[in-house]
Amino acid sequence: MRNKVAVFGSAGQLGVELVREFQERGWDTRGWDRQEVDITKVQAVENAVASLDPDVVVNAAAYNQVDIAEKEPNSAFQVNALAVRNIALACRQSGARLVHFSTDYVFDGRANRPYVETDPTHPRGAYAVSKLAGELYAQAYLETPLIVRTSGVFGPGATQTARGNFVELMLRLARSGSAIRVVEDHVASPAYAPALASRTVDLVSRNSTGIYHVGGGTAISWFDYARLIFKEVGLSPEVRPTNEREYRTAAIRPKFSALSNAKMEAEGLAPMPSLEHALHSYMQIRERILAAG
Repeated sequence: MRNKVAVFGSAGQLGVELVREFQERGWDTRGWDRQEVDITKVQAVENAVASLDPDVVVNAAAYNQVDIAEKEPNSAFQVNALAVRNIALACRQSGARLVHFSTDYVFDGRANRPYVETDPTHPRGAYAVSKLAGELYAQAYLETPLIVRTSGVFGPGATQTARGNFVELMLRLARSGSAIRVVEDHVASPAYAPALASRTVDLVSRNSTGIYHVGGGTAISWFDYARLIFKEVGLSPEVRPTNEREYRTAAIRPKFSALSNAKMEAEGLAPMPSLEHALHSYMQIRERILAAG
Protein backbone atom coordinates (compact mmCIF):
# COMPACT_ATOMS: atom_id res chain seq x y z
CA MET A 1 0.00 0.00 0.00
CA ARG A 2 1.33 3.43 -0.95
CA ASN A 3 1.92 6.09 1.70
CA LYS A 4 -0.61 8.90 1.66
CA VAL A 5 0.13 12.60 2.10
CA ALA A 6 -2.16 15.63 2.36
CA VAL A 7 -0.84 19.06 1.40
CA PHE A 8 -2.56 22.23 2.57
CA GLY A 9 -1.66 25.29 0.46
CA SER A 10 -1.17 23.13 -2.63
CA ALA A 11 -1.70 26.01 -5.08
CA GLY A 12 1.18 28.12 -3.76
CA GLN A 13 4.65 28.21 -5.26
CA LEU A 14 5.93 25.76 -2.63
CA GLY A 15 2.74 23.71 -2.48
CA VAL A 16 2.78 22.84 -6.18
CA GLU A 17 6.36 21.61 -5.88
CA LEU A 18 5.56 19.52 -2.80
CA VAL A 19 2.64 17.84 -4.59
CA ARG A 20 4.83 17.12 -7.62
CA GLU A 21 7.74 15.80 -5.53
CA PHE A 22 5.60 13.49 -3.42
CA GLN A 23 3.83 12.17 -6.51
CA GLU A 24 7.11 11.52 -8.31
CA ARG A 25 8.27 9.48 -5.33
CA GLY A 26 5.21 7.28 -5.41
CA TRP A 27 3.09 8.82 -2.67
CA ASP A 28 -0.69 8.90 -2.91
CA THR A 29 -1.01 12.68 -2.82
CA ARG A 30 -3.96 14.99 -2.20
CA GLY A 31 -3.65 18.76 -2.17
CA TRP A 32 -6.09 21.43 -1.01
CA ASP A 33 -5.91 25.15 -1.75
CA ARG A 34 -7.62 27.87 0.27
CA GLN A 35 -10.79 27.72 -1.85
CA GLU A 36 -11.21 24.01 -1.14
CA VAL A 37 -10.41 23.95 2.58
CA ASP A 38 -10.39 26.95 4.92
CA ILE A 39 -7.72 25.94 7.41
CA THR A 40 -8.91 28.59 9.87
CA LYS A 41 -12.05 26.45 10.36
CA VAL A 42 -11.32 23.55 12.69
CA GLN A 43 -14.16 21.38 11.40
CA ALA A 44 -13.12 21.88 7.77
CA VAL A 45 -9.59 20.75 8.56
CA GLU A 46 -10.77 17.79 10.60
CA ASN A 47 -13.12 16.66 7.82
CA ALA A 48 -10.44 16.99 5.15
CA VAL A 49 -7.85 15.00 7.07
CA ALA A 50 -10.38 12.35 8.12
CA SER A 51 -11.57 11.91 4.53
CA LEU A 52 -8.06 10.97 3.36
CA ASP A 53 -6.62 9.42 6.53
CA PRO A 54 -3.08 10.33 5.44
CA ASP A 55 0.21 9.15 6.90
CA VAL A 56 1.62 12.69 6.61
CA VAL A 57 0.01 16.12 6.57
CA VAL A 58 2.03 19.02 5.14
CA ASN A 59 1.11 22.62 5.88
CA ALA A 60 2.46 24.89 3.15
CA ALA A 61 -0.28 27.49 3.61
CA ALA A 62 0.64 30.87 5.08
CA TYR A 63 -0.31 34.52 5.42
CA ASN A 64 2.89 36.23 4.29
CA GLN A 65 1.93 39.86 3.69
CA VAL A 66 4.48 41.09 6.20
CA ASP A 67 3.63 44.79 6.16
CA ILE A 68 -0.15 44.38 5.98
CA ALA A 69 0.09 42.09 9.01
CA GLU A 70 1.05 45.14 11.09
CA LYS A 71 -2.42 46.53 10.40
CA GLU A 72 -4.16 43.16 10.35
CA PRO A 73 -2.41 41.08 13.05
CA ASN A 74 -5.52 39.00 13.64
CA SER A 75 -5.58 37.88 10.01
CA ALA A 76 -1.95 36.77 10.19
CA PHE A 77 -2.51 35.00 13.50
CA GLN A 78 -5.59 33.16 12.25
CA VAL A 79 -3.68 31.59 9.34
CA ASN A 80 -0.13 31.30 10.66
CA ALA A 81 -0.92 30.25 14.23
CA LEU A 82 -4.47 29.16 15.00
CA ALA A 83 -4.80 27.27 11.73
CA VAL A 84 -1.66 25.33 12.62
CA ARG A 85 -3.39 24.41 15.86
CA ASN A 86 -6.35 23.14 13.82
CA ILE A 87 -4.08 21.02 11.65
CA ALA A 88 -2.09 19.71 14.62
CA LEU A 89 -5.31 18.68 16.36
CA ALA A 90 -6.48 16.86 13.24
CA CYS A 91 -3.12 15.10 13.01
CA ARG A 92 -3.28 14.07 16.65
CA GLN A 93 -6.75 12.67 16.15
CA SER A 94 -5.83 10.72 13.01
CA GLY A 95 -2.29 9.72 13.97
CA ALA A 96 -0.74 11.53 10.98
CA ARG A 97 2.70 13.12 11.06
CA LEU A 98 2.77 16.89 10.61
CA VAL A 99 5.23 18.84 8.46
CA HIS A 100 4.94 22.59 9.00
CA PHE A 101 6.86 25.40 7.29
CA SER A 102 8.14 28.37 9.23
CA THR A 103 10.42 31.30 8.50
CA ASP A 104 13.74 33.02 9.09
CA TYR A 105 11.70 35.96 10.44
CA VAL A 106 11.41 34.23 13.83
CA PHE A 107 14.93 35.64 14.42
CA ASP A 108 15.77 39.31 15.02
CA GLY A 109 18.65 39.41 12.52
CA ARG A 110 21.27 40.67 14.96
CA ALA A 111 23.54 37.62 14.95
CA ASN A 112 25.24 38.67 11.68
CA ARG A 113 25.82 35.04 10.76
CA PRO A 114 23.58 32.28 9.41
CA TYR A 115 21.16 31.10 12.09
CA VAL A 116 21.16 27.54 13.40
CA GLU A 117 18.19 25.68 14.81
CA THR A 118 19.24 26.16 18.43
CA ASP A 119 19.55 29.95 18.23
CA PRO A 120 17.03 31.81 20.42
CA THR A 121 14.06 33.26 18.57
CA HIS A 122 13.08 36.92 18.78
CA PRO A 123 10.37 37.94 16.30
CA ARG A 124 10.18 41.65 15.45
CA GLY A 125 6.66 42.07 14.03
CA ALA A 126 3.13 40.71 13.79
CA TYR A 127 3.88 38.32 10.92
CA ALA A 128 6.98 36.97 12.66
CA VAL A 129 5.11 36.52 15.96
CA SER A 130 2.33 34.63 14.18
CA LYS A 131 4.81 32.28 12.51
CA LEU A 132 6.59 31.53 15.77
CA ALA A 133 3.22 30.90 17.40
CA GLY A 134 2.50 28.37 14.65
CA GLU A 135 5.68 26.49 15.55
CA LEU A 136 4.67 26.48 19.22
CA TYR A 137 1.17 25.19 18.46
CA ALA A 138 2.64 22.34 16.42
CA GLN A 139 4.99 21.46 19.27
CA ALA A 140 2.27 21.86 21.92
CA TYR A 141 -0.21 19.42 20.39
CA LEU A 142 2.13 16.88 18.80
CA GLU A 143 5.07 14.93 20.17
CA THR A 144 7.13 14.75 16.97
CA PRO A 145 6.24 17.40 14.36
CA LEU A 146 8.71 18.28 11.63
CA ILE A 147 9.17 22.06 11.39
CA VAL A 148 11.07 23.38 8.38
CA ARG A 149 12.25 26.97 8.58
CA THR A 150 13.09 28.55 5.28
CA SER A 151 13.84 31.94 3.71
CA GLY A 152 12.64 34.00 0.73
CA VAL A 153 10.99 31.12 -1.14
CA PHE A 154 10.78 31.50 -4.92
CA GLY A 155 9.50 29.01 -7.43
CA PRO A 156 8.23 28.94 -11.02
CA GLY A 157 4.70 28.38 -9.75
CA ALA A 158 4.64 32.09 -8.84
CA THR A 159 4.17 32.90 -12.52
CA GLN A 160 0.61 31.68 -12.09
CA THR A 161 -0.22 33.30 -8.76
CA ALA A 162 -1.48 36.82 -8.11
CA ARG A 163 1.26 37.92 -5.71
CA GLY A 164 4.26 36.36 -7.44
CA ASN A 165 7.64 36.57 -5.69
CA PHE A 166 10.77 38.73 -5.59
CA VAL A 167 12.01 37.47 -8.95
CA GLU A 168 8.74 38.28 -10.68
CA LEU A 169 8.60 41.68 -8.97
CA MET A 170 12.07 42.58 -10.23
CA LEU A 171 11.25 41.48 -13.78
CA ARG A 172 8.04 43.51 -13.68
CA LEU A 173 9.85 46.62 -12.42
CA ALA A 174 12.53 46.20 -15.09
CA ARG A 175 9.85 46.36 -17.78
CA SER A 176 8.56 49.65 -16.34
CA GLY A 177 11.74 51.47 -17.34
CA SER A 178 12.01 53.30 -14.01
CA ALA A 179 14.94 53.14 -11.60
CA ILE A 180 14.64 50.27 -9.12
CA ARG A 181 15.51 50.77 -5.46
CA VAL A 182 16.45 47.68 -3.45
CA VAL A 183 17.77 47.46 0.09
CA GLU A 184 21.45 46.55 0.40
CA ASP A 185 21.58 46.20 4.20
CA HIS A 186 19.25 43.20 4.55
CA VAL A 187 20.62 39.70 3.94
CA ALA A 188 18.65 36.48 3.50
CA SER A 189 19.17 33.03 1.96
CA PRO A 190 16.47 32.74 -0.76
CA ALA A 191 15.28 29.16 -1.16
CA TYR A 192 14.36 27.64 -4.53
CA ALA A 193 10.98 25.96 -4.11
CA PRO A 194 11.69 22.75 -6.10
CA ALA A 195 14.88 22.15 -4.09
CA LEU A 196 13.10 22.98 -0.83
CA ALA A 197 10.34 20.51 -1.67
CA SER A 198 12.89 17.81 -2.51
CA ARG A 199 14.80 18.25 0.77
CA THR A 200 11.52 18.26 2.69
CA VAL A 201 10.45 14.92 1.20
CA ASP A 202 13.93 13.61 2.01
CA LEU A 203 13.38 14.56 5.66
CA VAL A 204 9.91 12.98 5.65
CA SER A 205 11.29 9.77 4.12
CA ARG A 206 13.89 9.61 6.92
CA ASN A 207 11.20 10.11 9.57
CA SER A 208 13.01 13.24 10.73
CA THR A 209 11.40 15.29 13.49
CA GLY A 210 12.10 18.56 15.23
CA ILE A 211 13.26 21.82 13.64
CA TYR A 212 15.38 21.96 10.48
CA HIS A 213 16.67 24.95 8.57
CA VAL A 214 16.43 24.66 4.79
CA GLY A 215 17.39 28.04 3.41
CA GLY A 216 18.89 28.73 0.03
CA GLY A 217 22.50 27.89 -0.76
CA THR A 218 23.60 31.54 -0.85
CA ALA A 219 23.45 34.29 1.77
CA ILE A 220 22.94 37.52 -0.16
CA SER A 221 21.60 41.05 0.17
CA TRP A 222 18.36 41.82 -1.66
CA PHE A 223 20.25 44.41 -3.76
CA ASP A 224 22.81 41.85 -4.93
CA TYR A 225 20.00 39.33 -5.44
CA ALA A 226 18.26 41.77 -7.79
CA ARG A 227 21.45 42.28 -9.76
CA LEU A 228 21.90 38.52 -10.04
CA ILE A 229 18.37 38.18 -11.44
CA PHE A 230 19.02 40.78 -14.12
CA LYS A 231 22.37 39.20 -14.99
CA GLU A 232 20.67 35.84 -15.50
CA VAL A 233 18.07 37.26 -17.92
CA GLY A 234 20.43 39.69 -19.66
CA LEU A 235 18.70 42.90 -18.55
CA SER A 236 20.41 46.05 -17.33
CA PRO A 237 17.86 48.34 -15.67
CA GLU A 238 19.01 51.08 -13.33
CA VAL A 239 19.21 49.47 -9.87
CA ARG A 240 19.95 51.78 -6.96
CA PRO A 241 20.92 50.56 -3.50
CA THR A 242 18.90 51.84 -0.58
CA ASN A 243 18.77 50.93 3.09
CA GLU A 244 16.47 50.46 6.04
CA ARG A 245 16.76 54.10 7.07
CA GLU A 246 15.82 55.44 3.63
CA TYR A 247 13.21 52.81 2.78
CA ARG A 248 10.89 52.52 5.75
CA THR A 249 8.35 49.73 5.89
CA ALA A 250 5.49 49.08 8.30
CA ALA A 251 7.11 45.89 9.59
CA ILE A 252 10.57 45.64 11.11
CA ARG A 253 12.50 42.98 9.21
CA PRO A 254 15.56 41.07 10.43
CA LYS A 255 18.65 42.61 8.83
CA PHE A 256 20.56 39.32 8.59
CA SER A 257 18.27 36.30 8.48
CA ALA A 258 20.23 33.81 6.40
CA LEU A 259 19.83 30.23 7.64
CA SER A 260 22.52 27.61 8.16
CA ASN A 261 21.71 24.23 6.60
CA ALA A 262 24.51 22.48 8.51
CA LYS A 263 22.16 20.22 10.49
CA MET A 264 20.38 19.06 7.34
CA GLU A 265 23.65 18.45 5.50
CA ALA A 266 25.22 16.65 8.48
CA GLU A 267 22.42 14.09 8.24
CA GLY A 268 23.31 13.30 4.65
CA LEU A 269 20.92 15.50 2.66
CA ALA A 270 22.29 17.21 -0.43
CA PRO A 271 23.23 20.89 -0.06
CA MET A 272 20.79 23.39 -1.51
CA PRO A 273 21.80 24.72 -4.93
CA SER A 274 23.61 28.01 -5.29
CA LEU A 275 21.41 30.98 -6.08
CA GLU A 276 22.96 31.27 -9.53
CA HIS A 277 22.09 27.67 -10.33
CA ALA A 278 18.59 28.04 -8.88
CA LEU A 279 17.87 31.19 -10.89
CA HIS A 280 19.05 29.53 -14.09
CA SER A 281 16.70 26.60 -13.49
CA TYR A 282 13.88 28.98 -12.53
CA MET A 283 14.18 30.94 -15.76
CA GLN A 284 14.24 27.81 -17.91
CA ILE A 285 11.06 26.46 -16.31
CA ARG A 286 9.47 29.92 -16.33
CA GLU A 287 10.02 30.20 -20.07
CA ARG A 288 8.31 26.85 -20.67
CA ILE A 289 5.34 27.81 -18.48
CA LEU A 290 4.84 31.14 -20.21
CA ALA A 291 5.24 29.57 -23.66
CA ALA A 292 2.55 27.02 -22.81
CA GLY A 293 0.20 29.90 -22.04
